[in-house]
Parts: sequence; C-alpha cells; structure tokens
Amino acid sequence: MSERLAFQNVSMAFDTERGRLEVVRDLSFEIRQGEFVSLVGPSGCGKTTLLNMAAGFMHPTSGQVLLDGRPIEGPGSDRGVMFQEYGVFPWLTVRQNVEFGLKLKANTRGAAERQEIVMRYLRLMGLADFADAYPKTLSGGMRQRLALARAYAVRPDFLFMDEPFGALDAQTRSAMQDLLLGVLQREGKTVMLITHSVEEAIYLSNRVIVISARPSRIKRVIDIPFPFPRQQSLHDQPEFARLRSEVHALVMEEYEAQQRQNAGSPPPG
Repeated sequence: MSERLAFQNVSMAFDTERGRLEVVRDLSFEIRQGEFVSLVGPSGCGKTTLLNMAAGFMHPTSGQVLLDGRPIEGPGSDRGVMFQEYGVFPWLTVRQNVEFGLKLKANTRGAAERQEIVMRYLRLMGLADFADAYPKTLSGGMRQRLALARAYAVRPDFLFMDEPFGALDAQTRSAMQDLLLGVLQREGKTVMLITHSVEEAIYLSNRVIVISARPSRIKRVIDIPFPFPRQQSLHDQPEFARLRSEVHALVMEEYEAQQRQNAGSPPPG
C-alpha cells in the first residue's frame, strides 16, 4: 500500500496565560492507502490536535503534515471529518443534510446527480424512509448514521473521525461499528479514528497507534492481525483479549503520567 498521509517531525505549541503549552513534540507516522488507523491515548494528550492538523484546521508549529507528498494548507473536499457531536444541521431535513456538501462550490453537481447520490447513501445507512424528517426526530444512532452519510456523500478519499460513537449506548455503538466496516468494504476509504475505546480501536483497525501523555509522542504502533471482514464474535477470541490487555496497559501508563502532569507532581523516581 502506498503512503497517503504523513506526519513528519510535527510539533505543536500554544501560548496560554501560564506560558507556552507544548501539545505535540517531534511526532512522525504515516497512513497508507486503504488503511484504517486508530489513535488511542489519555484525554488531553493531543489526539484531536493531530486530527485537526490532518484535516487542515490547524498548522503545526514545526514539521509538516503531507497528503500525497504535498503539505496540507487547509480543509479540502478530499477529506471528510466526523465528530462525536453528530455534526448535522437541525434546520435541514435528513435529505437536505446529506445534500448540503454536494452544493458547495468544490463539489457542485447537477440536481439529478445530487439526488442519486443522496438516495444511495440514505439507503446504505437505512435512512431512506426518513428522508424528509428533521434530525430532532431521530435517535442518536440514526443521527450518527446521517452524519456518516453526509461525510461519505462528497466522496472524500480520507475520512477523519473524532470519537464518532462515543455518545452512543453499547448496542448502538456495536451496530455503528459494523455499519462503518460494511460501508468501508464497499467504498474503500482511508480512515484515521480518534477513540478512547481500546476495543473499538482493535476491532476496526489495521493498526493502532498509542499516543503518549502530553506532549504527544508515539508510544507504540501495533499491527492488528485479524483479517477483514470482521464480526462481533472476534471480541471473544483469545488473541483479541490479549491485544486488548496489552493496549489497555499502555494507555493506562500514559493516563497515569497525564494525571501526574495535570496535578503538577513529579514522576516517581
């Protein structure tokens, strides 16, 4: 697989009332074409900052983020972003939400083609019967399916996801994971996921990158050995349990380091 996205010696710092805050330090990794890569680590370690740089919402203080060998200058229609807060417009119907990105200048398409694309993704997400409904009438899982449909409708090469299923109950979250994997199998996207769930990261990913306590560095990159397609029964396999324990221990080490950092206490000697 060819390299698509590359973080090269990336650092990010912000000026605050307490002085300079270093969020990311000299971090490097890449995501290859067709990969699903998850970033896990303690809250506040800089995972979302990394996603925002890849999406073009932020620029590193030093180093560079490259897409297909070119520095990322800003957001683009080649990258779709999906957040935990659903990211749907309450004043638009389900159909209009999915169509929204197709009307932007970078994605302008004819009316007939727009409707064909909209209905394709509504059917794919099981929302065709709710095309004229407003988001407030939908369940949390349905709103997240709507957000996924809207992200996919503009046909981005990359999908960046920041805790997209974090607010869902366990059953709906599992269903959304399987739906996402099914769509990816049909559509063939490259994905970077931010998640606090070690199980979710292992279940969905080709690779899991464990991020250290702030400032972000790479603690460990773990290749996930399970083939696609995957099913929920994978969670019951001994190798899955072993990987879950390994990754969870790594994350907890960094969580404890982050807690000491937040408390202002020195690390143990």
